[in-house]
Amino acid sequence: MSAAAQVAVTPVLVLMSGQLTLVAIPANLLAGPAVAPATILGFVAALVAPFWPQAAQWLVIPAGYAVGWIIMVAQWAVGVPLATLPWPGGLPGLGLLLIAVAVAIPVLRHRAWRTVALTMAGVALVVVLVVRPVAKPWPPPNWLMVVCDVGQGDGIVLAAGPGRGIVVDTGPDPVVMDRCLRRLDVRDVPLLLLTHPHADHVDGLPGVLKNRHVGAVIVSPQRVAPQESSRIATILARYRIPEWTPPSGSRWQLGPSEVTILAPDPSQGKAGGQGEGSLINNASVVAHVRWRAGSALLSGDIETEAQDELLRRLAPRADVLKVPHHGSRRLDPAFFASVGARAALISVGADNDYGHPAPSTIALLQRLGARVYRTDQSGDLAVIEQDGRLAVVARGP
Repeated sequence: MSAAAQVAVTPVLVLMSGQLTLVAIPANLLAGPAVAPATILGFVAALVAPFWPQAAQWLVIPAGYAVGWIIMVAQWAVGVPLATLPWPGGLPGLGLLLIAVAVAIPVLRHRAWRTVALTMAGVALVVVLVVRPVAKPWPPPNWLMVVCDVGQGDGIVLAAGPGRGIVVDTGPDPVVMDRCLRRLDVRDVPLLLLTHPHADHVDGLPGVLKNRHVGAVIVSPQRVAPQESSRIATILARYRIPEWTPPSGSRWQLGPSEVTILAPDPSQGKAGGQGEGSLINNASVVAHVRWRAGSALLSGDIETEAQDELLRRLAPRADVLKVPHHGSRRLDPAFFASVGARAALISVGADNDYGHPAPSTIALLQRLGARVYRTDQSGDLAVIEQDGRLAVVARGP
């Protein structure tokens, strides 16, 4: 019965969440015997409580043990290696699932093929159970910031307390951004910062909104790309999420992270640039993040002109620099030198069409003594506190 139920709901889960749950059937079998006692005793206790409270108290004791068993099974299931497998969501994922089932049925019915398939599955299980525990866990304990590997774009999460995260940009793909937040167990987003309305920074917005509460969204006070800005405003209005355009100097303290808005400053006017794309990039919201062990500068996609203006006005310093515009060659060397970062994080897609990051940018960062980390080479990048200082841990090699 448990297997039949799982077969029935799996297509729905693929459509809704983009994942396959491998441990659901054994977990349901283990938890099943406790469901009836928990339900019946709890219901009877609720009926008896108004007239005979003492009897209700005795009834909820065994009900509590039954509920405790269900919770324990759920916690065990979540911790099992490969309890869930990432899977494409929506109709493409459903189509891929149907193809996988169509291939699996003849393989399992043919004795020789079945033996090969079961042997391969056994080897894979041994590798997961033996090799994976030796590998570093993800996310690392007490992470402070994670630059999600969203491909060619930006998607950053700042720690804001248990189950909470401040999100800075959402990448180009909702599914990819949602998966990164699920890996970090972020269920509540008290603050979402959209640096500027380019697709590689905002199109993943539905992934952040999926099954999460979002408190408020910060956007640039400089109105650029009206059509895209209007689309974002429509989405936020549908979810009744307030949209803020705070001035430079606005500050929030959420969990271990203190976030201060540095740019743009409307009083300075709009920075110039080479075409409309550069004008939008230079209107990016720039944020400075401080933790007990150090600080980071999140620079959006600001280019040479906005970097020069920020250097003249504030000359911010930070231990970690989120390199602006994916390592574009349009940079101000004096700005990079002034920041004085020991680590430079570049969020970039592999083999992108823009030539990001530029070799000249990498060379400059290395001359300045910054260690360079790239999502296209190492996957998600986490900033952690280690021995009272900040360190960077990569999810991949």
